[in-house]
Amino acid sequence: MTEVDERVPVSVTVNRVRRDAAVAAHHTLLDVLRDDLDLTGTKECCVVGECGACTVLVDGRAMNSCLMLAAEVDGAEVTTVEGLGHDGLLSPLQEAFLAHGAAQCGFCIPGQLMAARALLDRNPQPSVEDVHQALVGNLCRCGGYEQIIAAVLDAARAEAR
Repeated sequence: MTEVDERVPVSVTVNRVRRDAAVAAHHTLLDVLRDDLDLTGTKECCVVGECGACTVLVDGRAMNSCLMLAAEVDGAEVTTVEGLGHDGLLSPLQEAFLAHGAAQCGFCIPGQLMAARALLDRNPQPSVEDVHQALVGNLCRCGGYEQIIAAVLDAARAEAR
């Protein structure tokens, strides 16, 4: 028996650009971002929603793209790590990660950045505890949590200016 590759029409805005596509019904948002749209900043790691490496913003909320079917984002606005900067420049949040040495191996950083972006969008003046809570679903195997937290707090201060 052969598997039928059912296609589902999806219209989604990704990094401020509207995209219309017919995606395989069983494909996740992560699959479509990486394989169809060539946005490889979003990382594939555990594929069960435990590590946070695939975190993107969906309508402003931090979501594990490995757990969402691509069809679920029809009509939504998705932001990936590639969408944080503008005009070839890094965002203040990305700059803060660099300044604080928060990116060690770098694999978890796209997800950390996206979870931090969601936090700063809803709480522009977070406490250390707020940052801890916002990043709880994002694992860093290098143990760079102190640098990451310092970077998020520094970015909050920079964005408030």
